[in-house]
Amino acid sequence: MFNLRRAAAVAAIATTGLLLWTTGAPTQEPVSDTLRQLALFGDVFERVREDYVEEVSDQELIEAAIQGMLSSLDPHSSYMNPKAYNDMRTTTRGKFGGLGIEVTMEGGYVKVVSPIDDPPAFRAGIQAGDLITHLDGEPVLGLTLNDAVERMRGAIGTTIVLTIYREGTEPFDVSITRDEIRIKSVRHEVKEDVGYVRITSFSEQTEAGLNKAVRELKKEIGNKLVGFVIDLRNNPGGLLDQAVSVSDAFLDRGEIVSTRGRREDTAQRFNAEPGDITGGLPIVVLINSGSASASEIVAGALQDHRRAILLGTRSFGKGSVQTIIPLGRDGAMKLTTQRYYTPSGRSIQAKGIDPDIEVPQAKLEILGGAGRSEADLRGALDTDGNGKRKKPEDNGETEAEKEKPVDYQLIRAVDLIRGIALSRRTAN
Repeated sequence: MFNLRRAAAVAAIATTGLLLWTTGAPTQEPVSDTLRQLALFGDVFERVREDYVEEVSDQELIEAAIQGMLSSLDPHSSYMNPKAYNDMRTTTRGKFGGLGIEVTMEGGYVKVVSPIDDPPAFRAGIQAGDLITHLDGEPVLGLTLNDAVERMRGAIGTTIVLTIYREGTEPFDVSITRDEIRIKSVRHEVKEDVGYVRITSFSEQTEAGLNKAVRELKKEIGNKLVGFVIDLRNNPGGLLDQAVSVSDAFLDRGEIVSTRGRREDTAQRFNAEPGDITGGLPIVVLINSGSASASEIVAGALQDHRRAILLGTRSFGKGSVQTIIPLGRDGAMKLTTQRYYTPSGRSIQAKGIDPDIEVPQAKLEILGGAGRSEADLRGALDTDGNGKRKKPEDNGETEAEKEKPVDYQLIRAVDLIRGIALSRRTAN
């Protein structure tokens, strides 16, 4: 038999009008399974309130129940209390506080989807695929994803110790100082005759940032420009509309992505409009295991339309769409509502996108003693006859060049762009 407090607790999470509680002998009418389960919840709720060893507020219990319901569905559905909801909205605007990592849950641990470029976690060497097992020595097991994220955030200048498990190594601790995370979602750089564009996330700024980057690269390189490298490595995704806009920027026509849910009437198709901001120049897209969600929408669209060559390693494989449903003053719920499909009808959920050319990241090393020339001979004449003889050591790399890490995948991508451009010129 329910008391009034128990009935009120159940009513708080039930749809209006569904609960018909009895206060006397069992009714002759059959009770639906849903009502039986809600009654069970009411019993547990009341017992915890009355008998748990420490006092817990009703709000904490209700929020935990909602969180448990949503997180049991899949790794990406969750409840956000008002603070978490506000943090999420701030993140999509491109500025927030914390460590600078995109995470999900796997096997009860926090898994790093990708570190964001430059912020503290990136500088500390955190890598895509790392599992965070402890936060300041406290086990992650038993925490929800939102709980773990909340603990990783904090005041700027404060420090947190993450215990990391990385395949092939023993668990190790990393101390990271929190900082303000400002995401510049698009960066660009001139690679001689190739335009390099790095997209780190899909926030509200991404479409505008891409258009600006391409304009500036065209202006700086001029008529020597032979193509573009679009770097989506370790890009954890973001806003669906921004992924569609970025894809559209390189496509003249055709479907970009489609989404489908349980109901047929919720299906959507997004199509490209005429106009390619590159003018049809060759494109190579870099992807790896940290390229997820919105990154995979862009990569899949450009691959299916044969507008770009994908180079790198297989992507993360997040082929679902989450809808943010505000709950008034009580925060919001993030619910997986649809799967998305590439233009050819592929679902990449838990599969990922395979690159057209698989190129693992590698260490580029110059083999000593390979190839000799006149310049290597001791006392060889200089080039312009100014009387200054060349020293053998002058032919080697500078110390700065030796220390600078070499991005092998990017080198391959730039070479591929130049090869395509050369092939086109030869064909003409």
